[in-house]
Amino acid sequence: MKKKLILLLALCSAVVLSGCGDEEDAAATAAPAPSIEVVDNTPAISIEDQGPVDDGSHEGMYRSELTNEWIPEEIKDQRPIAAMVDNEKTALPHYGLSQYADVVYEMTNSLANDGITRLMVLVKDWEKIDQLGSIRSTRPTNLIIAPEWNAIVCHDGGPFYIDDYLAKPFVDNFSGTFSRVDNGKSREFTEYICTGDLDKNFESKTNVSKTYNEYYSGGPHYQFVTGDGEINDLADAPKVKDCTKVELPFKHNGSKLEYDPETKRYMYSEYGQKHTDPGNNDAQLGFTNVLLQNARYVKFDDNGYMMFHAIDFQRDGWFITEGKAIPVTWSKEDEVTPTRYFDADGNEIVLNTGKTYVGLIPDDKWSGLVVE
Repeated sequence: MKKKLILLLALCSAVVLSGCGDEEDAAATAAPAPSIEVVDNTPAISIEDQGPVDDGSHEGMYRSELTNEWIPEEIKDQRPIAAMVDNEKTALPHYGLSQYADVVYEMTNSLANDGITRLMVLVKDWEKIDQLGSIRSTRPTNLIIAPEWNAIVCHDGGPFYIDDYLAKPFVDNFSGTFSRVDNGKSREFTEYICTGDLDKNFESKTNVSKTYNEYYSGGPHYQFVTGDGEINDLADAPKVKDCTKVELPFKHNGSKLEYDPETKRYMYSEYGQKHTDPGNNDAQLGFTNVLLQNARYVKFDDNGYMMFHAIDFQRDGWFITEGKAIPVTWSKEDEVTPTRYFDADGNEIVLNTGKTYVGLIPDDKWSGLVVE
């Protein structure tokens, strides 16, 4: 793969330590830390080798299995990462999501703190990352969903409830092995995936393959439109309705998606403000597709630890794109099988080319969801 040439004014900083997750995660699991260069926290300026240029012929390119966009063929077999990004207000602003994220999951992370959410960010072309995060601990739900992408979970520890899931052969992870940025915040909010971090993790953890392994189902994860410029506007879909606003029933951070008819994307906000990315000229995070899942869950203990039943059948949901929404049902057979979504006539839905937001919503909060 062609490497980026990075002109550093300076990058993400500090010494990487293992096992530094949430303060409540006393039993955090971490891998041995590779050596990572210590620099300061001034954002990097990148001069990138862009690789193949899409001149319309798509020579040297292929359609991404995550977004359906044309991307360099040289990374076709490269596994994506699934980065656990802290969504507490103190962790804001997030870096890198508007640039690098292909799919973003948001789900309740704890029943405490008014059901605070955490993000799981899937990135296919992770070699491009200058700074992504901040990174925090993972939960069992993430270790059930990430394998359907054959993705490597990037996190910092977690409660002992994750141990059995980490031991499964189709779960690969890097934990507590990323850069620390001196951003003036307490330590749990300072860990980021920065340039070179992932390469050093692969060098250190040689049993983790960079390329898809035997647990990969193969091919596009979703059903996408096929032709260049083709759009599924849902005009002929059963039970279609207009949708320019989605208010998620996440009380703590008040997530919201609002449709921008110019870009045809649903723009993400939380904590009463636009979600902007200082690593990308303060661009607001937006999505072409929105998938919402009504999900059952189990409570583990009085500390708020929980797990969604991400493997389930014919649960309610919504598919939203192009200013329209249709009710769907979703099913997932096992950890390595992709979640499938079906319209009211039983047909698998067809997504548009671009980023996708997936929200897992507790079934007892589903009635508070606003889709209008």
